[in-house]
Amino acid sequence: KLSINAFDYNCHLDLIKLLRQEGELVKLRRARQKMSELFPLTEEIWLDWLKDEIKMASESSEREKVYELFERAVKDYICPEIWLEYAQYSIGGIGQEGGIEKVRSIFERALTAVGLHVTKGTALWEAYREFENAILETAQPAPGSVPSPEQQQMLCSQLEKIHTLFRRQLGIPLLDMEASYAEYEEWSEDPIPETIVKNYKKALQQLEKCKPYEEALLGAETPKLAEYQAYIDFEMKAGDPARIQLIYERALAENCLVPDLWARYNQYLDRQLKVKELVLSAHDRAVRNCPWTVGLWIRYLLAMERHRVDHGIISEMFEKALNAGFIQATDYVEIWQAYLDYLRRRVDFTQDSSKELEELRSAFARAVEYLKQEVEERFSESGDPSCTIMQNWARVEARLCNNMQKARELWDNIMTKGNAKYANMWLEYYNLERAHGDTQHCRKALHRAVQCTSDYPEHVCEVLLTLERIEGTLEDWDAAVQKTENRLARVNEQRAKAAEKEAALAKQEEEKAEQRKQARAEKKASKKAKKTRIGDKRKADDDDDGEWGQEEEEQPSKRHKGDGDGVLPEEDMEVETGLFGRSGPEKPDRPANQKEKASTSRKDIPKVLHDSSKDNVTVFVSNLSYNMADPEVKLKELFESCGEVAEIRPVFSNKGTFRGYCYVEFKEEKSALQALGLDRKVVEGRPMFVSPCVDKNKNPDFKVFRYSTTLEKHKLFISGLPFSCTKEELEDVCKAHGNVKDIRLVTNRAGKPKGLAYVEYENEAQASQAVLKMDGLTVKEHVIKVAISNPPLRKLPDKPEAGRASQFAVPRQVYGARGKGRTQLSMMPRALQRQSNPVAKAENGMVQNSPATSSEPPEEPKKMSNADFAKMLLKK
Repeated sequence: KLSINAFDYNCHLDLIKLLRQEGELVKLRRARQKMSELFPLTEEIWLDWLKDEIKMASESSEREKVYELFERAVKDYICPEIWLEYAQYSIGGIGQEGGIEKVRSIFERALTAVGLHVTKGTALWEAYREFENAILETAQPAPGSVPSPEQQQMLCSQLEKIHTLFRRQLGIPLLDMEASYAEYEEWSEDPIPETIVKNYKKALQQLEKCKPYEEALLGAETPKLAEYQAYIDFEMKAGDPARIQLIYERALAENCLVPDLWARYNQYLDRQLKVKELVLSAHDRAVRNCPWTVGLWIRYLLAMERHRVDHGIISEMFEKALNAGFIQATDYVEIWQAYLDYLRRRVDFTQDSSKELEELRSAFARAVEYLKQEVEERFSESGDPSCTIMQNWARVEARLCNNMQKARELWDNIMTKGNAKYANMWLEYYNLERAHGDTQHCRKALHRAVQCTSDYPEHVCEVLLTLERIEGTLEDWDAAVQKTENRLARVNEQRAKAAEKEAALAKQEEEKAEQRKQARAEKKASKKAKKTRIGDKRKADDDDDGEWGQEEEEQPSKRHKGDGDGVLPEEDMEVETGLFGRSGPEKPDRPANQKEKASTSRKDIPKVLHDSSKDNVTVFVSNLSYNMADPEVKLKELFESCGEVAEIRPVFSNKGTFRGYCYVEFKEEKSALQALGLDRKVVEGRPMFVSPCVDKNKNPDFKVFRYSTTLEKHKLFISGLPFSCTKEELEDVCKAHGNVKDIRLVTNRAGKPKGLAYVEYENEAQASQAVLKMDGLTVKEHVIKVAISNPPLRKLPDKPEAGRASQFAVPRQVYGARGKGRTQLSMMPRALQRQSNPVAKAENGMVQNSPATSSEPPEEPKKMSNADFAKMLLKK
């Protein structure tokens, strides 16, 4: 895996773990070395590596390699444990020449790095004092002997070292510093000086100010970003650079993959401390931790230039940036522009030719080619549609090199890349010609602009006329006026045609809307008339003593389209009865008369209007099954876990059937807020939608969609999944490339999967790794597509229709009673069908045929009862 992608962080960890279990020390050392070249290693990885190397180091040459390893470890992150391990390991070499001074040097560096650490700094101070106390014990003269003047001087010097360590420590706010003060009082033969006591009390006061932030960090869960940021703000106000640096380093040790934190730290170092080694080390660690963030690379290049790093090293770092694997095409444009700016600042333009100038031109050409080849092949776009890099190249050639010929060639290339229709591009070129070219080329450019510009032609025409007014001859003026008039006349004609076309489309839409409105009104009136006639016929049929009179029973009313599938039913549905009614046989467990009684009981319930003053304690629940029995009881059981429910108001149609949504009112507002957590909970096989109760007439911009619709670099969008793929199966595939925080399978309103999913990782690095590894992967014989989540903007219709139809951009198809086209399937017996005759529907629901070739108007069909219809069928 690492041979395919060397930047797979988790794969490095897995390999190191396996090699350590197998005891392959040589391969283990090589694996750790490779990982440390690509990434800064965490405290745990370094400590494991150091302990393994310490076990194998016996000779002095091997000890030196361990020292080198420690030096690399303390540069990655500021970790008290590593510094303490380093100091204690160095004590083992105390017998060598200069060993004591080396140990002291390491301790002093450790105190400078982490001695101010409020919770872990005390351990280092105590270890340092123990070391000095051990030296003091060895310097003591033998019992009964008189120390020589040299020994006496050495004893005094050693005692002073220990005194100094105590006094330094007591002036720093550290946890448990009261115990250190008591230890000093017990150890010292003399009273503690007043200045030391004063510094100690001041440090205690400062510790009290720091304690709330330290306690917040102890109680917070990873990554503790908010707590660390509050601590950083506190230290920034105090203004101690050493403490500010330390708290930033502590935050980064736990949040090394947060680019914004690195950016803020590096900005502080660049503007405040300005220490070369410290600044460059922080920038280097930043890009090694977050190589996908182009802003960190740009700041690193600027810092290297600011501290006068060798040109070869800067160029090498830029090449590393190009191979870092940015996730957007525009990132490559930005890094190229930063490097070209650096190269431009190196050139001495007072010379006609130089090595630096040729390098700059070569880099410009390479940048244009790189964006065209490498970037466009990967992202299907160059990331630079306005050709900003070529524009800057042209400005350099014109203004700094006095080479207008090259600048014109570049601008000609820019215009051929689809930019000739934009007025601002032509005016940018015109301004360059105006400043560094001549009037002839200015005039030529504006004439071409008048001809080609399509967005703001009036502005270009005005600029041309202004030029001729100031500098042109009469012939030039006449030519310009004629050209601009002709162009504007064509533009106005095109705009008029477009306006007419738009008006015609708008008129058609209005006519269609009016026709639909009229058709709905006629349909509604027709249904009401049919219901009256059906009732009359049923009454007549009950009195009929014919042979069919005893067998005909009233059929149950037809089920609404969409019952149980989440589609809102129409309030008035057509009822079909008689011999060929489509309702089907009655179910024994719920006969028709029970349904009618239930509907009648619902109809009798008085409608309760929603009280908008209680919106804050009410939630709106939708996408429920229409077949839900007793929705009040069912929903009360669900929502009682959130708090006391005051009322549940299901919404029923005029026929008394449940419409799939309701209002749930609580006693307290916090209960309503807690109820929002039940959004998307599956109820009777469907995801239940729970949203705040908001009057959209008063808040038209209110949205209940809870997911982001913008670019999220730590989240992936996966398409092409098999419908049978579960969340657990997808997690097994994704977790191999990083820590998965959340997975959301996209479903329709009925809860059925759509083959899409969103996968959220802990950070951008893991997400980018997953894209590289998973895109094109086969899951259950389905090839999936994986990309960074960046949903397209939703396009809304310009003129939405009123009512429910406003959510559709095209006119809705007129459906039959079952939702199908009326002519798709004929339910008429073949005995009554006639070939080649169009189907027409009579007023009473019967289907009659009229000759296709007849020019006479069709006869009015005779109205028939169900019994008449059955008798006619038997005769056939």
